[in-house]
Amino acid sequence: MTQDFTIRTLGKCTVASPLILSKIEGDGIFDYIRDEERILYSTSLQKVQKDFENNDTPLSFERPGPKELLYFEPAKTKAAIVTCGGLCPGLNNVIRGLVTQLWKRYGVTKILGVQYGYAGLNPENQLPFIELNPDIVDDIHKTGGSMLGSSRGEQPASTIVDTLERHYINILFCVGGDGTLRGAHAIHEEIEKRGLKISIVGVPKTIDNDINFIEKSFGFESAFAEAQEIILHAHNEAKGAQNGVALIKLMGRDSGFIAANAALAVPDVNFVLIPEMDFCLDNPTTKNGFLNHLENRLRKKKHAVVVVAEGTGQYLFKNEKEIKDASGNTIHNDIGIFLKNKIKNYFSQKNMQISVKYIDPSYIIRSIPANANDSKFCAQLTHKAVHAAMAGRTDFLVGYWNSYFTLVPIPTATQKRKKIDIEEEFWWNVLESTGQAMHMK
Repeated sequence: MTQDFTIRTLGKCTVASPLILSKIEGDGIFDYIRDEERILYSTSLQKVQKDFENNDTPLSFERPGPKELLYFEPAKTKAAIVTCGGLCPGLNNVIRGLVTQLWKRYGVTKILGVQYGYAGLNPENQLPFIELNPDIVDDIHKTGGSMLGSSRGEQPASTIVDTLERHYINILFCVGGDGTLRGAHAIHEEIEKRGLKISIVGVPKTIDNDINFIEKSFGFESAFAEAQEIILHAHNEAKGAQNGVALIKLMGRDSGFIAANAALAVPDVNFVLIPEMDFCLDNPTTKNGFLNHLENRLRKKKHAVVVVAEGTGQYLFKNEKEIKDASGNTIHNDIGIFLKNKIKNYFSQKNMQISVKYIDPSYIIRSIPANANDSKFCAQLTHKAVHAAMAGRTDFLVGYWNSYFTLVPIPTATQKRKKIDIEEEFWWNVLESTGQAMHMK
């Protein structure tokens, strides 16, 4: 693999950290993280041994954490926080974590909240900054959404950097998904072009869990846990009618992680349809289409639960013009309504009476507060983000890999979307749980 995981820095670190930690192992005090500490990309012993045999250095990530020397002098540092894109469980936890870590650990007391995404960094939109402190953010983690608001869409990088310069902002924390991170990198490039010393930090937020080189992003676990509850209730609806079908559409524009994880958590799911898989609806010859399998299920068990990710089966729509949202993402055709109608038509032609209950809980799921595990994860992410930013790292995001927190260059993470590999063990686990066919073509 030729990936470059080198993190850019603003310069030499010469400022003593206010954190009084240790450099001695075994003294009962947490140690400063040394610059040379790395996290292996591969946990395969065979892969690491092969790298050494070929005189190659195994691929690895920089390990984040508190440094003995900083780039920024805390008392003179001003930070800003912006949340972009769709809502996601944990946004307020991240805002709170960044503010309290900056203020209480490092003594950074000049912290600005940017309203409504990158739009708040464009003076034309007349959105004043919110001055943040620990008292203001004290209880925000108890509610969903973002206290700063959010928005989609690009703003000129040059205008944003003008704003950062005018307000003497040294660190910008960009909380968002793929589009937000691409925007953050564009801001970094403009900063670099001008020779400025401003750190751009990404805190990856995507309910779809589709950012590359990151095992999970915050909010994802809360989302599929909430989906689990919805599926359990949907199962009751399906069983309550003869030939009852519960069809649940979950979020997942290009990756089916929420649908697959929720189905694995709820063994009542009989079919999971995700963007990464191809399937046909009805194959009269082989009887191997989705509707053929659904018919077999109903004839045997009299009910079925179907979970579909929103970006699934877009090739089933003919002659539809591609439309983009403000973030540049393709607006997909509604696979949920499409499947609902196809299921009804198929069984109508079979003269087989069914009852279809269609459920789309997307916006309910993404606006809930973070659960306990996600709340803990958000706190840890923000701690690592602040440590790295104060040490002058830039154009990076905080990741999580092989049970360790990592730093990932934003351009590397946004090269492509992470997807489920349907030949890997995880998807096989899903198929084992649902009992659906290996493929439906």
